[in-house]
Amino acid sequence: MPLSHARIWRAVDRLAQAHGLSPSGLARKAGLDPTAFNPSKRLGPPPAARPRWPSTESLNLILEVTGVSLTEFAALADDRGPAPRAPVVGLAQAGLDGFFDDAGLPTGDGWSWADLPTPGRNLFGLEIVGDSMTPLYRPGDAVIVDRDGPPPRRGDRVVVRTVTGETLAKELAALSARSITLRSINPEHADRVVPRRDVDWMSRILWVSQ
Repeated sequence: MPLSHARIWRAVDRLAQAHGLSPSGLARKAGLDPTAFNPSKRLGPPPAARPRWPSTESLNLILEVTGVSLTEFAALADDRGPAPRAPVVGLAQAGLDGFFDDAGLPTGDGWSWADLPTPGRNLFGLEIVGDSMTPLYRPGDAVIVDRDGPPPRRGDRVVVRTVTGETLAKELAALSARSITLRSINPEHADRVVPRRDVDWMSRILWVSQ
C-alpha cells in the first residue's frame, strides 16, 4: 500500500511517540525547525488547503537520529491489524533467575505485555524503577530493547545485564576493551564503571512505552 499523506504523517507521529517525544520534540532532536512537523504545517492555507508533505531530507534526519530503518518507518504508517506486542518485566525482577535464557531472551512466566509501534522478532521491555534516568525515563515506563540490534555505541541509551543478574538502564558514556562506563540522566547519580568480563549482555534502547 502506498504511503499516503495521512499515513506518512501518522508514521511521523508514532515515531515521535515511540521515543517519548512530541512532533516538535522529534523535529528539534533531528536539528529541524521545531514547528516543521506541527499539524498546522501539514496543510496549505485555505481555501485550497493542499496537503504538505515532509521532505525527504527531514525524513532521513529523523530516521538517523532515532535509529529506525525505512522499513520500520513504513510499518509505523500501517493501520491494518492489531498492534505488535512485546513481553515486559520489571528491572528488579529481571535480576532474578528464570526470566532470561542463555541467549539473553525472555523465557518463563511473570512477563506482562506492551503494545509496540513497530514489530520486531526479539524485542522486549524492562519497566523502569527508581529515578536515575529521570526526566527521560520515569518509574513505570517500559524501555524496549532489541537483542538482534547492532552493538551499542557511545551516547546510546542501553540496558545492561551483568553476570550476577543486575539489570541497568543507562546511557553508554564510554566503552573500551576492558570496561564500559554507564551514566545516569539524573545528575544526583554517579557514573558506574563495569568491567567487560562482568557484562552478560548489552542492548540499545529503541523506544519507551509509557
